Amino acid sequence: MKLSLGADERTLVVDFVLDELIRAGHSVTYYGPRSEDSLPVEENAWPNVARRVAEDVAAGRSQEGILFCWTGTGVSMAANKVRGIRAALCADAETARGARLWNNANVLCMSLRSTAQPVAKEILQAWFSTAYQPNPFDDASLRMLDDLENDR
Repeated sequence: MKLSLGADERTLVVDFVLDELIRAGHSVTYYGPRSEDSLPVEENAWPNVARRVAEDVAAGRSQEGILFCWTGTGVSMAANKVRGIRAALCADAETARGARLWNNANVLCMSLRSTAQPVAKEILQAWFSTAYQPNPFDDASLRMLDDLENDR
Protein backbone atom coordinates (compact mmCIF):
# COMPACT_ATOMS: atom_id res chain seq x y z
CA MET A 1 0.00 0.00 0.00
CA LYS A 2 1.18 3.54 -0.74
CA LEU A 3 1.30 5.58 2.48
CA SER A 4 2.34 9.07 3.54
CA LEU A 5 3.78 9.59 7.00
CA GLY A 6 4.54 12.91 8.67
CA ALA A 7 6.00 14.03 11.97
CA ASP A 8 7.12 17.36 13.35
CA GLU A 9 9.89 15.64 15.32
CA ARG A 10 11.99 12.59 14.44
CA THR A 11 11.88 10.26 17.43
CA LEU A 12 12.42 6.59 18.11
CA VAL A 13 8.70 5.83 17.72
CA VAL A 14 8.67 7.54 14.30
CA ASP A 15 11.64 5.46 13.19
CA PHE A 16 10.01 2.34 14.63
CA VAL A 17 6.77 2.95 12.72
CA LEU A 18 8.64 3.70 9.48
CA ASP A 19 10.56 0.43 9.86
CA GLU A 20 7.36 -1.52 10.64
CA LEU A 21 5.60 -0.10 7.57
CA ILE A 22 8.50 -0.87 5.26
CA ARG A 23 8.89 -4.36 6.78
CA ALA A 24 5.18 -4.95 6.04
CA GLY A 25 5.78 -4.08 2.38
CA HIS A 26 4.27 -0.60 2.28
CA SER A 27 5.71 2.16 0.14
CA VAL A 28 6.13 5.23 2.37
CA THR A 29 6.58 8.91 1.56
CA TYR A 30 7.94 10.68 4.65
CA TYR A 31 7.48 14.36 5.57
CA GLY A 32 9.38 15.83 8.48
CA PRO A 33 12.86 16.05 9.99
CA ARG A 34 15.38 13.56 8.67
CA SER A 35 17.04 12.88 12.02
CA GLU A 36 16.48 13.39 15.76
CA ASP A 37 18.95 16.26 15.81
CA SER A 38 17.44 18.17 12.88
CA LEU A 39 16.94 21.84 13.60
CA PRO A 40 13.32 23.02 13.68
CA VAL A 41 12.22 24.51 10.36
CA GLU A 42 8.83 25.83 9.32
CA GLU A 43 8.23 23.14 6.71
CA ASN A 44 8.33 20.54 9.50
CA ALA A 45 5.84 22.34 11.76
CA TRP A 46 2.91 20.08 12.64
CA PRO A 47 0.35 21.97 10.50
CA ASN A 48 2.61 21.69 7.45
CA VAL A 49 3.44 17.99 7.75
CA ALA A 50 -0.24 17.25 8.43
CA ARG A 51 -1.26 19.21 5.36
CA ARG A 52 1.22 17.39 3.12
CA VAL A 53 0.10 13.97 4.29
CA ALA A 54 -3.61 14.85 4.12
CA GLU A 55 -3.26 16.34 0.63
CA ASP A 56 -1.46 13.20 -0.55
CA VAL A 57 -4.37 11.09 0.68
CA ALA A 58 -7.07 13.44 -0.63
CA ALA A 59 -5.41 13.61 -4.07
CA GLY A 60 -4.92 9.83 -4.27
CA ARG A 61 -1.11 10.01 -4.22
CA SER A 62 -1.29 7.87 -1.09
CA GLN A 63 -4.00 5.48 -0.02
CA GLU A 64 -3.73 6.38 3.67
CA GLY A 65 -1.71 8.58 5.98
CA ILE A 66 -0.05 8.42 9.39
CA LEU A 67 0.82 11.50 11.44
CA PHE A 68 2.67 12.29 14.66
CA CYS A 69 3.06 15.36 16.84
CA TRP A 70 3.69 15.72 20.57
CA THR A 71 0.05 15.08 21.56
CA GLY A 72 -1.30 13.92 18.20
CA THR A 73 -4.08 16.48 18.55
CA GLY A 74 -2.54 19.19 16.37
CA VAL A 75 -1.89 16.96 13.37
CA SER A 76 -5.38 15.49 13.73
CA MET A 77 -6.98 18.94 13.67
CA ALA A 78 -4.84 20.12 10.75
CA ALA A 79 -5.39 16.99 8.65
CA ASN A 80 -9.15 17.19 9.16
CA LYS A 81 -9.16 20.64 7.55
CA VAL A 82 -8.40 18.99 4.19
CA ARG A 83 -11.55 17.99 2.33
CA GLY A 84 -12.06 14.23 2.26
CA ILE A 85 -9.86 13.46 5.22
CA ARG A 86 -11.10 11.56 8.25
CA ALA A 87 -8.14 11.70 10.62
CA ALA A 88 -8.40 9.84 13.91
CA LEU A 89 -6.23 10.33 16.99
CA CYS A 90 -5.63 6.82 18.32
CA ALA A 91 -3.97 6.03 21.63
CA ASP A 92 -4.67 2.30 21.53
CA ALA A 93 -5.51 -0.54 19.18
CA GLU A 94 -9.21 -0.62 20.00
CA THR A 95 -9.62 3.06 19.13
CA ALA A 96 -7.79 2.47 15.83
CA ARG A 97 -10.04 -0.49 15.07
CA GLY A 98 -13.16 1.55 15.79
CA ALA A 99 -11.93 4.50 13.74
CA ARG A 100 -11.61 2.22 10.74
CA LEU A 101 -14.71 0.10 11.32
CA TRP A 102 -17.24 2.84 12.06
CA ASN A 103 -15.67 6.10 10.85
CA ASN A 104 -13.84 4.90 7.72
CA ALA A 105 -10.79 6.87 8.92
CA ASN A 106 -8.07 7.34 6.31
CA VAL A 107 -5.40 9.11 8.39
CA LEU A 108 -4.05 7.67 11.64
CA CYS A 109 -2.69 10.17 14.19
CA MET A 110 -0.56 9.27 17.18
CA SER A 111 1.14 11.07 20.05
CA LEU A 112 4.93 11.23 20.15
CA ARG A 113 4.71 11.75 23.91
CA SER A 114 2.57 8.83 24.92
CA THR A 115 2.86 6.14 22.22
CA ALA A 116 5.34 3.44 23.19
CA GLN A 117 6.69 1.23 20.43
CA PRO A 118 4.73 -1.90 21.48
CA VAL A 119 1.53 0.17 21.55
CA ALA A 120 2.34 1.69 18.15
CA LYS A 121 2.75 -1.83 16.76
CA GLU A 122 -0.64 -2.87 18.18
CA ILE A 123 -2.26 0.28 16.74
CA LEU A 124 -0.77 -0.40 13.29
CA GLN A 125 -1.93 -4.02 13.38
CA ALA A 126 -5.48 -2.98 14.31
CA TRP A 127 -5.49 -0.17 11.72
CA PHE A 128 -4.35 -2.33 8.81
CA SER A 129 -6.40 -5.39 9.73
CA THR A 130 -9.70 -3.52 10.01
CA ALA A 131 -11.76 -2.18 7.12
CA TYR A 132 -14.89 -0.09 7.07
CA GLN A 133 -18.01 -2.27 6.95
CA PRO A 134 -20.75 -0.38 5.11
CA ASN A 135 -24.04 -0.34 7.00
CA PRO A 136 -27.05 1.99 7.01
CA PHE A 137 -26.27 3.74 10.31
CA ASP A 138 -22.58 4.46 9.70
CA ASP A 139 -23.16 5.25 6.01
CA ALA A 140 -25.72 7.88 7.07
CA SER A 141 -23.33 9.27 9.67
CA LEU A 142 -20.56 9.58 7.10
CA ARG A 143 -22.96 11.39 4.73
CA MET A 144 -23.71 13.82 7.58
CA LEU A 145 -19.99 14.35 8.01
CA ASP A 146 -19.67 15.04 4.28
CA ASP A 147 -22.53 17.54 4.57
CA LEU A 148 -20.70 19.33 7.39
CA GLU A 149 -17.52 19.41 5.33
CA ASN A 150 -19.37 20.74 2.29
CA ASP A 151 -21.39 23.22 4.34
CA ARG A 152 -24.75 21.73 3.37
